[in-house]
Amino acid sequence: MSTRTTRLLTVNAKTQLSPNMIRIQLQGEALSDFPMGAEGGYVKLLFPQPTETGVESDSKPRMRSYTVRYFDEKALTLDLDFVAHGDNGPASAWALSCSLGDQISLLGPGLVKLPDMDSDWFFLVGDMTALPALSVIAERLPKDAKGYLVVELLSIEDKPNLDLPAGVELVCVVNPDQENINTLLVDKVLSLPWLEGKGFVWSACEMNSMRPLRDYFLKEKSVPKSQIYISSYWKMGVSDEGHKLAKKQEAEQQPS
Repeated sequence: MSTRTTRLLTVNAKTQLSPNMIRIQLQGEALSDFPMGAEGGYVKLLFPQPTETGVESDSKPRMRSYTVRYFDEKALTLDLDFVAHGDNGPASAWALSCSLGDQISLLGPGLVKLPDMDSDWFFLVGDMTALPALSVIAERLPKDAKGYLVVELLSIEDKPNLDLPAGVELVCVVNPDQENINTLLVDKVLSLPWLEGKGFVWSACEMNSMRPLRDYFLKEKSVPKSQIYISSYWKMGVSDEGHKLAKKQEAEQQPS
């Protein structure tokens, strides 16, 4: 990350964006030196380790990464969007249960990873965990941009309200089952016509979807590595720590 500063912030607002997406606005003087233009980068939220008695532990906190959606330097507020369809993780549980005035610490921000905006066209792909980053990218696309924004949603009611350029098609894939491996997102991506010119691929989703998408873009379509960002944001059936280990193992197996 660009800074290891720990910032203690207060929940300033909580908004239900859709059935499965909650926006939490954090506020505090600790944001006085937060950099402008951090939207699309990430921060790491720090969640205390629970104990059997329910009392917070002194152990190292659990960290979870979330995309900066908005930063207001005057109001010193930071907006983060959470997929909240259950309390099976510390971040989702916190987003569901937190109240105005609650406090939380975070680190960051990290680097912003945006497409090359001079590309001839764009292939943007993600599930709801990537929707905040995809929304930031959509806001920064050139007015004459063309291509696709493919997003996997838990329900059609989660469809984002994006002001996309006329040449960029929003394609929604509805998948309410997040517990079993499927190919819905991958199948939709592979079904879309490949456009001519120098395209930029930006893709972030569950690991089992990321792998075939990576092979499709890099091997079948020969997208140069300079024109692609592809990552898994989570892995089905494992904790965040398990996902990090899987990503490390995955990276070691990939050719340099």
